[in-house]
Amino acid sequence: QVQLVESGGGLVQAGGSLRLSCAASGLTLRSAFMAWFRQAPGKEREFVAALSRIGTITFYADTFYADSVKGRFTISRDNAKNTLFLQMNSLKPEDTAVYYCAAALKSPSSEVQHRTTRTYDYWGQGTQVTVSS
Repeated sequence: QVQLVESGGGLVQAGGSLRLSCAASGLTLRSAFMAWFRQAPGKEREFVAALSRIGTITFYADTFYADSVKGRFTISRDNAKNTLFLQMNSLKPEDTAVYYCAAALKSPSSEVQHRTTRTYDYWGQGTQVTVSS
């Protein structure tokens, strides 16, 4: 049984930082395509960042970011701990949302697909991030 458990959310002032974690069980994260999404009240769930599985030749993983977070957020993975992270710096009030991690067993074939919620097979329960102005 696959479980994704997010943590690290909280209340922070604008300009501050938070680090979200997503601990996985029943799934090896380095073999999955991972992503963070967020959902603000009254809005649809939106893509934040993604991390591809490690390449079998290059041992390198690609990262993808929404334009709204590029340069401020960093997605990473600790393979030994089987945990996904989202480092969020220079937070803005518009970053306020519930943040979800997601895992896809099959790598999406396009950037459009990896920004689409139905691409992902497993989801965490979410962690609230609130940024005050």
